[in-house]
Amino acid sequence: MVHRFLLLAVTSLVLFATDPLADSAQKKLDSISERKLKPGSVVTLSPAEINAWIHEKALKAFPEGIRNERVELGTGTVDGTALVDLAKIGKAKGQDVNSLIARLIEGERPLKVSIRVESANGRATVFLTHVELSGVAIDGSILDFLIKHFVQPRYPDIKINEPFDLDFNIDRIEIQPAGVRVVLKK
Repeated sequence: MVHRFLLLAVTSLVLFATDPLADSAQKKLDSISERKLKPGSVVTLSPAEINAWIHEKALKAFPEGIRNERVELGTGTVDGTALVDLAKIGKAKGQDVNSLIARLIEGERPLKVSIRVESANGRATVFLTHVELSGVAIDGSILDFLIKHFVQPRYPDIKINEPFDLDFNIDRIEIQPAGVRVVLKK
């Protein structure tokens, strides 16, 4: 009986365990949001931690419709890639999409999104610099449609191409290939 219980407990832990890198990233983010750090502290998230954290968040937010999500960090830039089925994502969020548009976006497609981030003095701006779906650049009204129907419903307070205040006493966010540094105000 005890052996069965131990086997069940170990199996449960393995099945429901989070990725240790994602857990590490979440603990760092929690320490910032819970204001547990001293003024002037710097929290660094490695690319591996960021990718593990994004993977776990994507699985929870979109159990179907997105996979192979990954980010690559540059100097002040982030390139994100994933395989997405926008029709499945829209259906999962209870959104009705015009049948013509649904036929155009259904099926799994490679998505690439590039952003540039400027941050200083407790403010940041995220510039959307490039979006590609199935290797085709997307801009103008099509990009506006995708943001309106797939990004804003999930993140209604998102600010793109406009400055916003950073919360939790954050002074700035520095993005480098080696990781993301979150610098708190002194």
